[in-house]
This record gives sequence, C-alpha cells and structure tokens, in this order.
Amino acid sequence: MNINSLKEQIRKLKLHTLTVYFAARDPDMPILVRLLAISVTAYAFSPIDLIPDFIPVIGYLDDLVIIPLGLALVIRFTPPKVMESARLKASQAADRPVNYLAASIFIIIWLFFLWIFTRWLFDLYNA
Repeated sequence: MNINSLKEQIRKLKLHTLTVYFAARDPDMPILVRLLAISVTAYAFSPIDLIPDFIPVIGYLDDLVIIPLGLALVIRFTPPKVMESARLKASQAADRPVNYLAASIFIIIWLFFLWIFTRWLFDLYNA
C-alpha cells in the first residue's frame, strides 16, 4: 500500500463520514438509524476514544474497526433518497476550501486555555 492509496482511503472515509452526518440531519431518516448516525459521526470527530491511542496497536484498532463498521451500517439502513441527498451535500462540503485563519484562531484559544489550566495546576501544587 503506497502513500497515495492511503490518502485516497482517508479522503473516502472523510466523505462517507460527512455523508452520514448530513443523512442524520435529514427529517426523512428513521429515528434509530439517525441515532446510530449521530453516534458514529460524534465518535469519528471526537478526540475521545474507547481505547486511548497511546496503547500500542489496539489504540488505533478501535478507530479502524468501529468507524467503518458504523458507517457501513448507517449507509446500509438509510433510505436511498436520503443517501443521495446526503452524498450531494457531502461532496459540496468536501470541496470547500479550508479556512486556516479560523483554525488558527481556535488553536490559539485552546492554547490559551491550556496555559491558564497549567498555571492553575502549578499554583495549586505550589500552594
């Protein structure tokens, strides 16, 4: 497996995740499938994992199994009309340019809060 193939697989996984996200927002989506779709997309975009990534091998294994399996289940049980609409919205969203300025602002805000938290812990420890 070369690097270009891996990048293509990651791009497809991102597109499928966006598709499931847009499908979950559709009012014609069955409620149980919607709940599954919300759960899968929340887990995919969440920085918190069932098994932390710092645990060798199995830390990443849960991401490689749970997310694709959940996406496949949602895609399987979603009505075709909803999937087609969601795929169209996902492809339009994936083609949008990334706003690096907004990302930089959020990173700066998170670093600021991390600095405040670290100072608080330091003051608490030295008190």
